[in-house]
Amino acid sequence: MDLQRIQAALRERNIGGWLFCDFHHRDHLAYRVLGLSMERMTTRRWFYYIPARGEPKKLVHSVEKGKLDALPGSMQVYLAWEQLHASLKKMLGAKKSIAMQYSPKNNIPAVSLVDAGTIELIRSFGHKVVSSADLVQLFEAVIDEQGYATHREAAALVDRIRAEAFARIGEGVRTGNGVSELEITRFIMNRFTQEGLTTADAPIVGSNEHPADPHFESTPENNRPFKIGDAVLIDLWAKKNAPGAIYYDITWVGYIGDTPPAKYQEIFEVVVKARDAAIALVKEKFARKQACYGWQLDDAARNVIKKAGYGKYFVHRTGHSIGEETHGNGGNIDNLETRDDRLLMNGCCFSIEPGIYLEGSMAARTEVNVFIRHDGVPEVTGEVQQELVKM
Repeated sequence: MDLQRIQAALRERNIGGWLFCDFHHRDHLAYRVLGLSMERMTTRRWFYYIPARGEPKKLVHSVEKGKLDALPGSMQVYLAWEQLHASLKKMLGAKKSIAMQYSPKNNIPAVSLVDAGTIELIRSFGHKVVSSADLVQLFEAVIDEQGYATHREAAALVDRIRAEAFARIGEGVRTGNGVSELEITRFIMNRFTQEGLTTADAPIVGSNEHPADPHFESTPENNRPFKIGDAVLIDLWAKKNAPGAIYYDITWVGYIGDTPPAKYQEIFEVVVKARDAAIALVKEKFARKQACYGWQLDDAARNVIKKAGYGKYFVHRTGHSIGEETHGNGGNIDNLETRDDRLLMNGCCFSIEPGIYLEGSMAARTEVNVFIRHDGVPEVTGEVQQELVKM
């Protein structure tokens, strides 16, 4: 935990303090921001308050007095619930704005972790509870230069493996070896291991209508061989097998044959334009030093697809935060599933991945990763698909 940085961030935002609390490991973000281990037993409520100025304060139960010993600050111990309420009220002091892992109307579920009753309790003391979403992003999702380097290393390897996978499909079809979705899935996983990469989940490899399910999974039961005339989608993500490494996550599409169906070519071109509209907007916003939010980029991409007549077939957000997990704890590119009003800031990484899904027929998605460099310049970190891969 970087106490000085946290307090400086609170002052910059005119927030009186940041209150962390947990019960039975419900708030993993608190542990990550504070640098606490989630391995230790937690059966009683604890509270940790960082004021914008001054010494932090701890409130722990008498059964688990040592729970917050790793953190700086003075400590109070409670036993009965009445004592908890009185001690908490005294600890927070005069009325002020207090950040908590809370999101108004649950707009950002990933941050909305404090239960409603605890929010009511803090408000009953006269405080204004505000969302910690941007603070969490600052201390949990901003990537340093070393993390950025691991992301770029993963990008080079994953882009190469993606090209190899499409080439292997084409070769398998031409030679009649009967290469299948599941075989390519396993091929990619094996190549990840060979290149020192790791991933939490297997890639998505599907043909024709299979990827019209955005989270299609190849299984022995649904597996089928590729053939001439197939539309193919491959979504793969991985990171270097090293501490602190950052994921790289992309989707490319292709066609087995010389002339793709007109509809397939059309929806591919639409999602490319949608992707490029979102990229253009984030670059414009940062060049002009204007605030930029995930919901704005989602609108930019989604409006292109709506204008083309495919709005109802774009069934997910435009992108997600990327970090040490494929889906990180920063701002998502979303004004559909949620209204993500987290500020996109220097050091954050996210995907832009518009798609069109024609159920029972075909799907097209194009996915790139964007890193906001520490000099405030948005950068697409890997190869960008401009044409369908022909196999």
